[in-house]
Amino acid sequence: MAERIQIREVGPRDGLQLVATILTATQKLEWCRRARDAGIEEVEVTSFVPPSVIAQFADAAEVARGAVALGGFVASALVPNLKGAHRAIDAGIQKVNYVLSASEAHNMANVRRTTQQSLDDFRAIIDYRDSVAKGRVHIAGGIATSFGCAISGSVDESRVLNIAAQYLEMGADELIVADTVGYGNPAQVRRLMSVILKEAGTVPVACHFHDTFGLGLANVAAALEAGVRAFDSSIGGLGGCPFAPGASGNIDTEDTVYLVAALGFETGIDIEALVALRRDIERWLPGERFAGAVAKAGLPKTFTNRAAPAREYGE
Repeated sequence: MAERIQIREVGPRDGLQLVATILTATQKLEWCRRARDAGIEEVEVTSFVPPSVIAQFADAAEVARGAVALGGFVASALVPNLKGAHRAIDAGIQKVNYVLSASEAHNMANVRRTTQQSLDDFRAIIDYRDSVAKGRVHIAGGIATSFGCAISGSVDESRVLNIAAQYLEMGADELIVADTVGYGNPAQVRRLMSVILKEAGTVPVACHFHDTFGLGLANVAAALEAGVRAFDSSIGGLGGCPFAPGASGNIDTEDTVYLVAALGFETGIDIEALVALRRDIERWLPGERFAGAVAKAGLPKTFTNRAAPAREYGE
């Protein structure tokens, strides 16, 4: 049997954080439900940030509860601090994806604190989880700007590795290594991810790539070569970082699934169902820029990989 790759749909969070149109909770939950029905096993359904910062997520608790009630997939949420983690866990979210930036300048701009202060917050989040929901909520440690920063430029790989080591020491259930502004290249990805995977041991490691300079899918291929088996993506390539003006968004979910399948891996995801969902999202978000080749060209006649039954979370 083909080796399994997990694709996490982050469109309802990362894909929506910069769009002009505020979707309803009903639309966001339809996005989650149809992604689940297409075979996606985890959806990052919202972000617990203050509504004054991103109005799109004023309904975070409602969406989180609704997504958990849907069942059949892991409902995760992004949080930038301890307060956000409290809200997410209290709303019943199944997995908290915490994020800080390896770039000190980016972390200050994004969450107004030093990277070390954010790491201290992560330890407090683990302690809170262990006190109220141990075994029920997984905590992932995300490292933004791991491959470069639109504010400060290069990011030392040793700094990324040090943050990863601290996450692991504090008990992270997963590491998420993010190319937040799309500066990474395949050689860099292959080199850094090989080391991180070795250090992580049995702890799962995912990559989060943006397609700013057209290297998103090339970086997926490089990460696969290094041994990464989990990736974030957004339907239609929606999303982006507010500190990288003009940048394109995340790697496109439809194209990512196609690439992984073309390379001989299994995802359990129905690409045609994703394209059908994308068409409705395009109607929900008029004027937004959508990326991706599969939705435009369709699947080639040589493509034979079809969705397989999805795993249960934790298998």
